[in-house]
Amino acid sequence: MSGTGGQNENEDLSATYRFKVRFRLEPQTDVQLDPQSFETLLSKPASPPGEKDWLFFRDNLWRGEVNDEPHMRSRMETTLGVPIEKIRFRELRTTSSYLDTLKEAITEELDTPPTVFGNATNADNVLKKYLGSSIHVCPPN
Repeated sequence: MSGTGGQNENEDLSATYRFKVRFRLEPQTDVQLDPQSFETLLSKPASPPGEKDWLFFRDNLWRGEVNDEPHMRSRMETTLGVPIEKIRFRELRTTSSYLDTLKEAITEELDTPPTVFGNATNADNVLKKYLGSSIHVCPPN
């Protein structure tokens, strides 16, 4: 964030969690499919830091992997409406502005005990703990 007390209107505060998802189609008739399973890239918008669901990374990832694959598969089955065979976290694709704002929100959380990040000591440590090296900073759209 800028020192002017708010977000610069030119800043792109977008970020997306990206997952590789393998799903299958289960026809309700006697048709055959070949292949029956498909793999795709699922992109889920990241909530702005401090807003509802901004801690998605903490609740669902660990060291750059999905921390509870059955739970995440079930969640995505509900979202997509098809059975999910496998889901793998790929990256947090983000702008530098979003990443800076995320680090600020994490730092604020760390400064307010009890922290929701366990024994982490700084924002970089938190990001590595949950996202591993799976952060991809891209230029704004």
